[in-house]
Amino acid sequence: MNILITGASKGIGLATARMLADQGHQIVGLARTKPNDFPGTFHTIDLGDDTARGKLFHELATKYKFDGLLNNVGLVNPAPIEDITLDSFDACIDINLRCSLQATQSVLPNMKNQGCGRIVFTSSMVVAGVPFRTSYAASKSGMVSFTRSWALELATYGITVNSVAPGPVETELFNTNNPPGSESRARYIEGIPMKRIGLPEEIAAANCYFLVGQSGFTTGQTLFVDGGYMTGKSAL
Repeated sequence: MNILITGASKGIGLATARMLADQGHQIVGLARTKPNDFPGTFHTIDLGDDTARGKLFHELATKYKFDGLLNNVGLVNPAPIEDITLDSFDACIDINLRCSLQATQSVLPNMKNQGCGRIVFTSSMVVAGVPFRTSYAASKSGMVSFTRSWALELATYGITVNSVAPGPVETELFNTNNPPGSESRARYIEGIPMKRIGLPEEIAAANCYFLVGQSGFTTGQTLFVDGGYMTGKSAL
């Protein structure tokens, strides 16, 4: 299968790319910086540029005829309510939602034509509510809504749409916003029954199930891979 991954240079995206490549799939990754050992084809691009990314999405979808898409690129911009600027809020919406929409629109023609396809979002446990994550939580909640709406719209074409919502994971992005010893990191760990941070490979395994695993009858779902954080909380 041909799989497109946004935000593929590190963390969850890179771990997923490696796991899929090990299974024999062809991976195309996108991000601002190319890793030294990417297991597939990599294109360096600022995914915050909607014109450039739209052009590249179209070119790649025409060339590779993707069977799967992982909308993984993300931006956090943490801030208390009073300090949120409209520009920083819009940046989260753009990277996390508008970019995902453009990527999905580019791969859909082939998926519809072949009568099958897999679309996966990297959402987050923050959809349940986390202080100082207004912009991020809003955009990740939007991914869950995209998942449910698109699953209904695309089911008759044999295309599944699902989300994986990680808890805290040992990635550069998480560690930058929640450095060791910080109040926010301690708050996350305190709320996790397993009392630890997850590993990128643990999230990658869930992504692979939805992208290439025996999940053809599963669509519109959000799977929380979070060490038990969401257990007992209100259903979303």
